[in-house]
Amino acid sequence: MGTVKTLHIVGFKNSGKTTLVSHWINVLKRRGLDVAVLKHHGHGGEPELPPAHTDTVQFLQSGAVSTLVAGGDMIQLIQNKERSFEQLKTLASSGKPDVLLIEGYKQEAGEKVVLIRNEEERKELESLPGIIQTADSADLFSDITLLDNWLQEWVEARQ
Repeated sequence: MGTVKTLHIVGFKNSGKTTLVSHWINVLKRRGLDVAVLKHHGHGGEPELPPAHTDTVQFLQSGAVSTLVAGGDMIQLIQNKERSFEQLKTLASSGKPDVLLIEGYKQEAGEKVVLIRNEEERKELESLPGIIQTADSADLFSDITLLDNWLQEWVEARQ
């Protein structure tokens, strides 16, 4: 399909971002598209590691800056160094997906779908750069077809 189409899904905690991203992965897969996801871990601290008894954790505890495990058609990469947003996008897109959905990274450049729960959030988020669509979190799945159709049009417009 060419260039990776990149779309941010942003909003505050518990606004439905993960639910929408998961749903859209399925929608896009049914249309024959490969989808990758880059998620900002906004919960403070490090993302959860594999169980402590694994080789991966042992390598990290021994001082490895990076560990990559491959097998069973899957790759797991863990690095002990934060990367720039552009580097993270490159890593997330290394499998050559058609679409990269980015959960979070509100302040980074890119087209954004904003999930809003109330007027206070609307006022706080409306100044974000790159907003191309907004959705009320409370009504998100009452008629998801509208958002799914919007997504399809978004993808087609970027081919």
